Amino acid sequence: MDPLEFTVAEKYRLIERIGNGSFGELYRAIDIGNGEEVAAKVELVKAAQPMLEREAKIYKILAGGKGIPQVRYYGIERDVNVLVLDLLGPTLEDLLNFCMRRFSLNTILVLAGQMLARLEFVHQKCFVHRDIKPENFLMGQGAQRNVVYLIDFGLAKNFYNPSTAKHIEYRQNRELVGTPRYASVRAHFAEQGRRDDLESLGYILIYFWHGRLPWQSIQSNSRAQKLEQMAEIKANMPLDNLCAGMPDEFLMYLRYVRCLHFDEMPDYMYLRQLFRNLFCRRRWTNDFFFDWVDKQSSVQHQRDCVAKRDKQQILKKNLNCCSCSYHKRRPRMDHQRGQQ
Repeated sequence: MDPLEFTVAEKYRLIERIGNGSFGELYRAIDIGNGEEVAAKVELVKAAQPMLEREAKIYKILAGGKGIPQVRYYGIERDVNVLVLDLLGPTLEDLLNFCMRRFSLNTILVLAGQMLARLEFVHQKCFVHRDIKPENFLMGQGAQRNVVYLIDFGLAKNFYNPSTAKHIEYRQNRELVGTPRYASVRAHFAEQGRRDDLESLGYILIYFWHGRLPWQSIQSNSRAQKLEQMAEIKANMPLDNLCAGMPDEFLMYLRYVRCLHFDEMPDYMYLRQLFRNLFCRRRWTNDFFFDWVDKQSSVQHQRDCVAKRDKQQILKKNLNCCSCSYHKRRPRMDHQRGQQ
């Protein structure tokens, strides 16, 4: 069945497919009542691993948190599960591409502070995300355009066992969950905890600085072999080399999260302060100065200049036409006077 052929809960009409999540497809939809655009995530009820209902429950647990999209509706429509959420702006991956694959230090530090805050909130609710990547961080829209949002909790897991009132046990010989490029070293073979989300964030910040990560260029005949080589590079590459050319704070960040025990609560304040102090030492004051805003202003300025130039050329052309027309008519008028 084509999801575009029906209306969700007699309220939301799906308009177009705009992407995929870890499970299911994402659509742009519209609230028929007020015309507001929203996002609708859809998966088949008979999917091999239906996850949308669980993700909806996690979103509701996280409800009210800054940078967490609001759930508008969850239910079953015909043969699909549908989760309707706030429609957000571009992903950080989209914006990195827009900014020629590099972010400035100013932008990276502002993003780091907000991204850390999102992870701290999710961890406070006893969940680890397990798929931290630029595509899962989006900017808001309108009044929330400067707010970083965290999405896609299809792979999230509760790290607190309510029956024992303890942290889940550390287990090895686990398959990788999440996106390999940003996965922590231990995520390649063991259970993930809060430290692993934070390590993934560290790799993202390096990715924002350099535009790529050292293990992206691995070529292999099989996925298993590629993952093994990727894990080896991550484990064996000195952090000094990984953070080469970057301020020391990024190295300090990775050293700290790599040394955390599996069930240890991270010191989020310490990590945020690392980047905040660096921000202040640079004498920066604008927490909402992002590279893409400056670039958009530059692009708009160029467009305005081109439009102004084109307008002037059209005006000049019209004036020339009027002048030519006048001179063509003038002799005829003089001749008529002579006859009179």
